[in-house]
Amino acid sequence: MIWKGVFPAVTTKFTKEDNLDLETFRLNIAAQLAAGVSGVILGGTLGEASSLTNDEKLVLLENAIAETSAKVPVIINIAEQTTKAAVDLAASLADNGASGIMLLPPMRYAADARETVTYFKEVAKSTTLPIMIYNNPVDYKIPVTIDMFEEILEMPNIEAVKESSRDITYMTRLRIKFGDRLNILSGVDNLALESLMMGADGWVAGLVCAFPKETVAIYKLVQAGRHAEALAIYQWFIPLLELDIHPKLVQYIKMAESMTGIGTEYVRAPRLTLVGEERERVIKIIATALESRPVLPDYLSL
Repeated sequence: MIWKGVFPAVTTKFTKEDNLDLETFRLNIAAQLAAGVSGVILGGTLGEASSLTNDEKLVLLENAIAETSAKVPVIINIAEQTTKAAVDLAASLADNGASGIMLLPPMRYAADARETVTYFKEVAKSTTLPIMIYNNPVDYKIPVTIDMFEEILEMPNIEAVKESSRDITYMTRLRIKFGDRLNILSGVDNLALESLMMGADGWVAGLVCAFPKETVAIYKLVQAGRHAEALAIYQWFIPLLELDIHPKLVQYIKMAESMTGIGTEYVRAPRLTLVGEERERVIKIIATALESRPVLPDYLSL
């Protein structure tokens, strides 16, 4: 597993009748591949993980694997309430062809450091799949500290972190402490360029769901040392990227997917589609960006 590049945390597409919309799901995956992403992540926060059944997750996994045709790895999120449920799901995902796992701390229960470390290690022991820890103390309230990483990195298949603490200095401290032992991917869209400039290995992205080419172009330009070009695209992108740090990021990003023609705005209740002034405001942000969409260099040849 190579934890480098852009990994879209893809949305789960639904029909108006609240069934999986696999046709649109595969359309979006195809757009990600054409843009040059390095992998696909299913069933994360943007994928409405908490509203999906395990059977639905396996259907999404099957369709993503079929669409990617082994061109890139397909990673799937585990966000469970119990260690047993997480271990069972990890086994099922491995049996059904997942390339790797993104692993959140225990859901609902505010586990302490010892409990969280034990949870991560038990899941890691149960599978040979490579694992990326998702550190998001802002939204999930359980920080994964450097001391905790020292313990969990005893597990050889824990290889990466999606770093979403919104503290660039923490990413730097992780790099100083663990070097290349831990791959670090930025998990906050509107801090992605800053993270890449500070040495992040990749970007687990949200707005990539609607704007895959622009997202991958920024990453490729940074890697090529063409920082001014990356910055110009990023500055255009920022009003959109800030949609990723709102509690309604799912609705906002799905609206963007709908307006770029590679998704729909349907969400699963209790989420509801946008209405009123909020809807108008988000549409205006997206429409304004589309009117000034930058011409991209031939980034795929870099």
